[in-house]
Amino acid sequence: MQDQLKQIRIEFDSQAPSVSTPEQWQRLRSDYIGKKGSLSLAMKELKSLTPDQKREAGKHLNDLKVYIESRLKEIEDGSVLQPKASTRSAFDPTLPGRRQAFGSQHPVTQVTEEIISIFYSLGFSVEEGPEIETEYYNFEALNIPKEHPARDMQDTFYVEEETVLRTHTSPVQIHVMENCRPPLRIIAPGKVYRCDSDISHTPMFHQIEGLMVDKGVSFSHLKGIMDQFLQKVFGANTKLRFRPSFFPFTCPSAEVDIQCVMCKGQGCRVCSQTGWLEILGAGMVDPAVFNAVNYDPEEWTGFAFGLGIERIAMLKFGIHDIRLFYENDLRFLKQF
Repeated sequence: MQDQLKQIRIEFDSQAPSVSTPEQWQRLRSDYIGKKGSLSLAMKELKSLTPDQKREAGKHLNDLKVYIESRLKEIEDGSVLQPKASTRSAFDPTLPGRRQAFGSQHPVTQVTEEIISIFYSLGFSVEEGPEIETEYYNFEALNIPKEHPARDMQDTFYVEEETVLRTHTSPVQIHVMENCRPPLRIIAPGKVYRCDSDISHTPMFHQIEGLMVDKGVSFSHLKGIMDQFLQKVFGANTKLRFRPSFFPFTCPSAEVDIQCVMCKGQGCRVCSQTGWLEILGAGMVDPAVFNAVNYDPEEWTGFAFGLGIERIAMLKFGIHDIRLFYENDLRFLKQF
């Protein structure tokens, strides 16, 4: 063992003087006192020695380690490993100051929080649900049975044969109604997924679904809530109109339009010269949905509505392409 340690020192002393860069120093250190270095390998051989031999060899090993560490320290402190001093000052007082960059909320997050705040002031609570749903909650419980043509409109992502990425946040309504008795007044914000991607659609987007159930709820209540909500979002002078439409889970159903925020109803490219923009879908809850959650449709009535948050943000901020929200271009995001 002593002969082995002498040989390690001789080899170290022969290599140390040639070290001239930090990389060479690190390599020398690793070769001798690293986890797989010469001293570490020699230390593993101690277990084969007798107790007396271990004490003697251990002392020599420790002395050699102290020696190598001190030599490495000398080399490290030497000018050969120190960066060369710059001839210029590290600080130039004539340069303008560098301000700390601050982040901000994403425009979709801003609009989501604004919408939640508005409905919270109207007495609605916020509910959440899973993004991976069974076909039952995403379709059947919402009066969209198998082979129903409305399923083709959903462009669904299937995880398994009967499991999907939710195409709307309406399943949250079913979960809530299964576990709570009326009266209810909820909104359900969250991510939804559809196989669609173009200037006005993305495979993942954000939606807020709303539900109100009580005795005597009518379409007039729906119109009043929508009027208050949209005027708070787009301004007190915002005009609304309701057009007959079809949704499997509401009857009667309607599309809600607002006067074009770009041209103020005069007609432009954004509103296709109509002066109106489609903003959300709504309607009275279909009795079949109440039956699925054991609500008596003779006792309870309600309305539901759904809106795309990106759609609101695009109109609110004058954004023409929905894909800008997800490209993470700081030039775009810093505007908000």
